[in-house]
Amino acid sequence: MAKKVITFGEVMMRLSPPGYLKFSQATSFELVYGGGEANVAISCAYLGMKAAHVTRFPDNALGRAATQFLRKHWLSTEHVFYGENMMGIYFLEKGAVHRPSEVIYGREGSAFSLIQPSMVDWEHVLKDADWFHWTGITPAISEGAAMCCLDAIKTANRLGITVSGDINSRSNMWKYGKTMQEVMPELVQNCDIVITSSRGIRSMFGLGQPEDKFRVSAKNLMDTFPRINKVVGKTRKSLSASHQQIQGKMWNGQEYIKTEMLDITHVIDRVGTGDAFASGLIYGLLHYDDDMQALNFASAACALKHTVPGDVNMVSLENVLSLMEGDTSGSIRR
Repeated sequence: MAKKVITFGEVMMRLSPPGYLKFSQATSFELVYGGGEANVAISCAYLGMKAAHVTRFPDNALGRAATQFLRKHWLSTEHVFYGENMMGIYFLEKGAVHRPSEVIYGREGSAFSLIQPSMVDWEHVLKDADWFHWTGITPAISEGAAMCCLDAIKTANRLGITVSGDINSRSNMWKYGKTMQEVMPELVQNCDIVITSSRGIRSMFGLGQPEDKFRVSAKNLMDTFPRINKVVGKTRKSLSASHQQIQGKMWNGQEYIKTEMLDITHVIDRVGTGDAFASGLIYGLLHYDDDMQALNFASAACALKHTVPGDVNMVSLENVLSLMEGDTSGSIRR
């Protein structure tokens, strides 16, 4: 039976100038939908897993269009809630070569930012799930979103469901009176798998020194929060906006492992690559007994997302397995 993944977080409209135009050149925008956690769920669905996303949309045509987007990409939307009339939005100017991408967010007052814990029955949502995933963006949006996320994590703990958190948060998002240093520890202490970086561990929990290597920071995090059994991250070398290198790394409590560096010479769209890594990790840990295989799967999924326009990694299981096995040719499949 296929494994089932549940994710929770905001889905936004993404508006981008066509191609690689700058905002100042744009006379129209291309629209897609995306959000870190939904990106993970959709990627898991494309890999053949059951997946559902929990979110709140405005009760209007935009909310229904976003719901259709999730359904189109194989997600169950039975746990989508509706209210208010605003949808989160962000504008993306795609970078190229030595010009970086730029993002402008508009989240304040969105339907999701007004979500409250009483709106979600997590016992019902999670009753047949194998995995629950969240990111550090969700608790930064509003106090209601943070409380709802905590309820989900604690319910998953009670039900014996694995919890993963991609906790690299953006400090400038915390605007509702709480800091990430106040909120994140209670969320993270109830996680089984954490995706983060040495810098994230220092900024959120005050653990370690700037010179610490990932394995040292990861060990500090696991010592502080004993429930965590794996701390995972990736090394990214940005040779230009169009040329990236990716390497996965993990501390599993016994050993430090890392993948070979994957060379991505022609980046199509970098947005959502971290979510592709997370979905690959979830698939890998649910389907492989060996951590190294799971990490290789995550890195391959991440690398492939750089070739897919939009927020979501819509590659197949066969695509990821082929790259894992060393096929970088991109040959036509007939």
